[in-house]
Amino acid sequence: MKAILIVLFVFITNFSEASDKVLVFSKTEGYRHQSIETGIETIKKLGEENDFEVTHTENSEVFTDENLKQYHLVIFLNTTGNVLNDDQEKAFKTFIENGGSFMGIHSATDTEYDWPWYNKLVGAYFDGHPEQSKATVKTINNNHQSTKHLSEEWIRHDEWYNFKSISNAINVLLTLDESTYKGGKNGEIHPIAWYQEFDGGRMFYTGLGHTNESYSEPEFKKHLVGGILYCLKR
Repeated sequence: MKAILIVLFVFITNFSEASDKVLVFSKTEGYRHQSIETGIETIKKLGEENDFEVTHTENSEVFTDENLKQYHLVIFLNTTGNVLNDDQEKAFKTFIENGGSFMGIHSATDTEYDWPWYNKLVGAYFDGHPEQSKATVKTINNNHQSTKHLSEEWIRHDEWYNFKSISNAINVLLTLDESTYKGGKNGEIHPIAWYQEFDGGRMFYTGLGHTNESYSEPEFKKHLVGGILYCLKR
């Protein structure tokens, strides 16, 4: 009986240690989204449902080589402005080069404008937005985990970003139909969600997720968890 308990303890310990660890980072040095707290709770719930462990912080001092080693994925949730110093940037870059993954949600593209490497990682920079409105999102790749549940057209209300400095290396998943709302500036191909393999790691970005209501939408939550699972290489 004692031997069985020991084996069971070892199994449970190893299983818990095997759970993927995700760091959610939501520091802001510019505009602060009211939906950040809702987004944190949603991602934690998704972690409970999909076996990944979520740690949340707004303390950039956790970006060290040693601390980041424990994580498989770092999510920038509605970050804004210059949120990392030079040493922290170096540690984050090393994390990606060592095979770690990055996921950006909404204003992650409104972050680190003075860091060219980050621009290549995140795939584009924020370039303004019109008033929040309903628009049609087009699925141009439904083979990805984040989009396989979506139809060809997805009509929803959000804050729709325009982008600049768009990388040619990104693989676009969703685009915006600018004819369905006012204020789009990227033209016929207006990416709003994409992914890529970059510098040794994986990345996924979605421009959706400004509103509190987004984080209760089943389609959006499946979109998020699909991006997370892609980044966790599942």
